[in-house]
Amino acid sequence: MAEHNETGEKGEEIAANYLQNKGFVVLEKNWRFKNLEADIIATISKTLVIAEVKTRKSNYFGEPETFVNKQKQKNLIKTAHEYIQRNKLDLEVRFDIVSIILGDSQTKINHIEDAFSFSH
Repeated sequence: MAEHNETGEKGEEIAANYLQNKGFVVLEKNWRFKNLEADIIATISKTLVIAEVKTRKSNYFGEPETFVNKQKQKNLIKTAHEYIQRNKLDLEVRFDIVSIILGDSQTKINHIEDAFSFSH
């Protein structure tokens, strides 16, 4: 497996544990719809949270969350819409980003709640 895939998988595992420790209920990891994917789908209170996880070994090229561009946001919105339809959910929806830097000596986690929004 390529190193960047291992980094991403490790980051997603760290993010899922982090969210669970904050009281989130993780429903899905790496949920796919066609060629689209949501890293983590979870709930907290009465809110469905679609969390994009960005993991890097350093912030040399910028903070990981800055790599969630407009196209990625549109894709996450489409994925969320499909998940909601398939599961017949009636919940508020929020899009979070969990940014992780796997440093040599420590792991830095930045959870950005309601990182972007969508209009129907």
